Amino acid sequence: MGDEVNEVSPLKREVSRRRFLHYAGAAASVPVVGALLDACGATSTTGAAAASFAQGKDPWPKHPTYKMAFINHVTTNPFFVPTRYGIADACTLLGCTYSWTGSTDSIPSQMVTAMDSAIAANVDGIAIPIISNTAFISPINRALAAGIPVVAYNASPTSDISANHYMSYVGQNNYNAGVALAQRLLADGAIKSGDLVGGMIATPGTANIQPRMDGAVSVLKPAGVTVDQVDTGALVTQEVTAVDAWYEGHTNAKFMFAVDDGSSDAVAECIKKYNLKGKVGGAGWDVGLPVLQGLKNGDLDYSVDQQAYLQGFIPTVQLFLYNISGGLMRPVDTDTGLTIVTRATVGPYLATPTRFEGSTSTEKILTRPSSITV
Repeated sequence: MGDEVNEVSPLKREVSRRRFLHYAGAAASVPVVGALLDACGATSTTGAAAASFAQGKDPWPKHPTYKMAFINHVTTNPFFVPTRYGIADACTLLGCTYSWTGSTDSIPSQMVTAMDSAIAANVDGIAIPIISNTAFISPINRALAAGIPVVAYNASPTSDISANHYMSYVGQNNYNAGVALAQRLLADGAIKSGDLVGGMIATPGTANIQPRMDGAVSVLKPAGVTVDQVDTGALVTQEVTAVDAWYEGHTNAKFMFAVDDGSSDAVAECIKKYNLKGKVGGAGWDVGLPVLQGLKNGDLDYSVDQQAYLQGFIPTVQLFLYNISGGLMRPVDTDTGLTIVTRATVGPYLATPTRFEGSTSTEKILTRPSSITV
């Protein structure tokens, strides 16, 4: 993934309408708008500009090479491979660069240090998963005071919300996703009253995955299901060991589910290792290749797709637009959705490796489905 990060010496960008007009020029803005209208089928006299836009040329006025800093809590986790492809693709499209730093095992203080470095470097935008309700309040305020826009992705605070002044959140509503998965498990009869269920979570208490667990428990517990929350750790090798150890001590369990990508891989591996298919059900989170293979093979019954690619692509676009518009195009909250994937629906995910799911670095155009399921 390292070849997608193009490091340059950042320049301080003044976030103001005056800066925007300096680059764009009042006259230059007219053909750009006309080109956009022509591309949408509107009437315009700026045909040459429209032709350039249609040919794939950059429609933007000449602008600096904006540098975006993406801070992450588990920088080596495979879940974020498609996220980084999304960032890289948006940077290529918009003429930006990005850096990828933070923590490998969800330590907020390391993320704050990375964020302070980005502020000191005068980057043009910062994107960060807010996995702690309080740890990022001060650094976000420092960034904003320096004129650097900040957006959250993948995780947003569950309390102290008014004190966290990030400008937008791009990602799944984690609590509601946990609720939806649990409701589906009960509705399908995969879990029923009296069952013992293992709930696997890499880093309990963090704002990105604890809400998923809490949402699921809020549905399962009133239904008479016992959920044993299991701390699996942030590293994949730890997660495999933790899931195995829990099952060996709870062989009466009827189901295991995970609320993060690594723990999901571990659940699938455990069910396969102990030949539990058809005896113990399994649900994961996200659509990394091991999870998809687990669904195909029947080691997992469900997983939740939160569209990791969009969690990199959209923040990059939002930060770019904020810069080039002089702050007029403010970032907005974007829910990247909830799709529950099963063995019956996993086929398209595995049919062709794509950057959108992080299964290949090759850029490919896929065929649009002939119908859309609602």
